[in-house]
Amino acid sequence: MYEYGLVFIEVVFGFFALFVMAKVLGKTQIRQLTAFDFISALLLGELVGNALYDEQIGLIHMAFAIGTWGGLMYGTEFITQRFKGSRALLEGKPAIIINKGKLDREAMKKNKLDMNQFQHLLRLKNVFSLKDVEYAILENDGTVSVLEKTRAQAPTRKDLKLQDEKVYLPITLINDGEVIKDNLAEINRDEAWLKEQIKQHNVKSIKEIFYAEYQEEEPLHIQLM
Repeated sequence: MYEYGLVFIEVVFGFFALFVMAKVLGKTQIRQLTAFDFISALLLGELVGNALYDEQIGLIHMAFAIGTWGGLMYGTEFITQRFKGSRALLEGKPAIIINKGKLDREAMKKNKLDMNQFQHLLRLKNVFSLKDVEYAILENDGTVSVLEKTRAQAPTRKDLKLQDEKVYLPITLINDGEVIKDNLAEINRDEAWLKEQIKQHNVKSIKEIFYAEYQEEEPLHIQLM
């Protein structure tokens, strides 16, 4: 019974200590989870978890662990505010993935971002076609900020008339120089048709294409390597 009471006290202490630390650090630190924050949070979770179930570790050790973690977080925030040059190292910096409607393949490679992940992030912003994107910025916390093209932001009268008609979702046909055969079969087309389509864009080989998107009643949208 004594052991259960001790665990209860440690859990309550840990909860309130973390709550106070979160208040001290501020809301932005919780929302903007950088790589440094992620590592330190994992470390803190391990230390607090061990403190709860290890009889040799008491409240003093838990308080020390939480205080050290809070000090590191506060120190990092102080450094990044005081010395601007340290922000890129400790917090990272945003990366422009789409610039003036063009995909930046090197930026995607540098940030370990593949096309499927990027499309998922765009869909979270209610953007289903890359054709509608003028700028897309990968933020430090892993989210994407999107500026849509004028056509997507302010539809013309012709676009408004089409709102009641059937809407077709875009389908990826080429990703990083490779044909996605399942998607090609889904639209009842073959590679011969695809090659004919890319010839109309003065592209000789599928290997030259980084991304190609098909949408019913729309021309094939192509981004080269």
